[in-house]
Amino acid sequence: MLRKIAFSLLWLGFVVYGFFLAPPEQPGTFELIKNLSIGQWQGVNPLVIALFNLMGIWPLIYSAVVFIDGRGQKIPAWLFATVSFGVGAFALLPYLAFREPNNKFVGKKNTLLKLLDSRVTGVVLMVATVILAIYGLRGGDWSNFVQQWQTNRFINVMSLDFCLLCLLFPAVLGDDMARRDWKNPQIFWLIALIPLLGPLIYLCVRPPLPDVGVEAIRSQQTAAN
Repeated sequence: MLRKIAFSLLWLGFVVYGFFLAPPEQPGTFELIKNLSIGQWQGVNPLVIALFNLMGIWPLIYSAVVFIDGRGQKIPAWLFATVSFGVGAFALLPYLAFREPNNKFVGKKNTLLKLLDSRVTGVVLMVATVILAIYGLRGGDWSNFVQQWQTNRFINVMSLDFCLLCLLFPAVLGDDMARRDWKNPQIFWLIALIPLLGPLIYLCVRPPLPDVGVEAIRSQQTAAN
């Protein structure tokens, strides 16, 4: 219950900040978002370009865990994960608030889950992230980015969203490791304490998720009783 309250209050605080306390919306924000989305990046700070595209990497990272986690949840995890591609932590926080602990995976992986569970997916995301990070850090103008962060709601909230996604990943990491019978506190904290790259490394090295039939789970429960 405490976990649900904490995530709910965090979501409420994020909503209040994003709509009422963040810097004002600037003219041309819609045009900026459109240009970032279609690759028309002339005149845009590379740091903003990199951050915007990394905000597309994060939902894929979470999807690689949440779609699997959702197999044992009463709420549709796929819906929250899909909406997060547009609004990030605004969509994932309600899922984290209402999900139940789930360290088992029952059934067989479909094509989508096999793709999300594949280490190849993790490697592809890692390569894309490194390229974006190098692009932003080498060509970016930090003073301009700080100025935009202080005056532009879109840049400000997107930056905060990025930080929240870094901080929230441990909330689903523990159960995902348990589903793979990988119970190692040192590895958990190593992944949890390295922003962005930690989760990506995890997707690259985590053991494949085994298919566990419903009958096998029932047999284990019967034997335990």
